[in-house]
Amino acid sequence: MTDKIYDCVVVGGGPAGLTAAIYLARFRRDFLLIDGGASRASWIPVSHNYPGYPAGIKGKTLLRRMRIQAARYGAEIRDGRVNALFPEEDAFRLETSEGELLARKVILATGVVDNAPPIPGVEEAVSQGLIRVCPICDGFEVTDKRVGIIGEDDHSANEAIFITTYTDQVTLIHVGPPESLSDDMRTKLEARGIGVVEAPMESVVLDNGRIAALCFAGGRPQEFDTVYSALGVTPRTSLAIDAGARLDESGRLYVGDHQETSVPGLYAAGDVVRGLNQITTAEGEAALAATDIHNKLRNGG
Repeated sequence: MTDKIYDCVVVGGGPAGLTAAIYLARFRRDFLLIDGGASRASWIPVSHNYPGYPAGIKGKTLLRRMRIQAARYGAEIRDGRVNALFPEEDAFRLETSEGELLARKVILATGVVDNAPPIPGVEEAVSQGLIRVCPICDGFEVTDKRVGIIGEDDHSANEAIFITTYTDQVTLIHVGPPESLSDDMRTKLEARGIGVVEAPMESVVLDNGRIAALCFAGGRPQEFDTVYSALGVTPRTSLAIDAGARLDESGRLYVGDHQETSVPGLYAAGDVVRGLNQITTAEGEAALAATDIHNKLRNGG
């Protein structure tokens, strides 16, 4: 085990983790960022609501630029995984794929995993960015188009209703049990002109870089211009749980005003914390966390 104690270790190399790295580097802190290479932002074909890029920016391009910016100020970034996290007296012990580390503070920017829709061959559609997951990010781009929303409950149905902000050609593809869609919600969907398909999906038809149709059991294929998955996400909270951190009612990490979890010295930022699952939100939270860590360390905390 190393005797070196870092001021901070940042876990996660997405927008939140890289923002924390930029701030900590400019604060001249001795820290390390460990990137598992699974940032959800890397799946974004083009983000059109990220400020400062009128024509949009690809997720991978944004991540690459942020990584370059952090390195410019001396940030140490390593590819790897953190397998376990344990609070110790005045520090944290992290078991990583490269060995053990000690840090006075830790920022978890571990994000979430999207729950995949039950479609044979869905992996290819997701990897090509053909199934969207964030109507807040890119709902504007489906204006007046035919949109299918894959969902399993009332929460998913509300996303279908949200999409009617942009188009009146919306279909809810209901993959949950019949009772998971309440009678009240069915009435709301009908009032908004949203069709509901409840037959099992058998396959997806890809054509010229888009989903041409979804095939349902016992019926004809239905064509859509865009398909959204509204099946929710699974927060990556296992490290925090092992460290004793508290979760909120949504299963994400509870944090205070400066992003500190219920475990002193353990911070969290980005999608693993309750919020909008937006890049800008993640970056703001990371800035708060990094600044609070710097201030506490310089004051002996």
